[in-house]
Amino acid sequence: MELLGAMIGAGLACGLAALGASIGNGNVISKTIEGVSRQPEAKGSLQGIMFIGVGLIEALPILSWVVGLLLYLK
Repeated sequence: MELLGAMIGAGLACGLAALGASIGNGNVISKTIEGVSRQPEAKGSLQGIMFIGVGLIEALPILSWVVGLLLYLK
């Protein structure tokens, strides 16, 4: 029974983290597009900040995947 709980917990952690990351990436990219459409000359700086933000957002599902594996393998 403990294994089933660990499997459910790992699946929920990975799934919810992926859902949150996809929503966060959508918000960051849409705001970047909005900013570029308002000030096209700021494209370079906005794009660099966007890549940093997307990288930080993508760290969450990777960390939750590791935590899920640790729960599953415990």
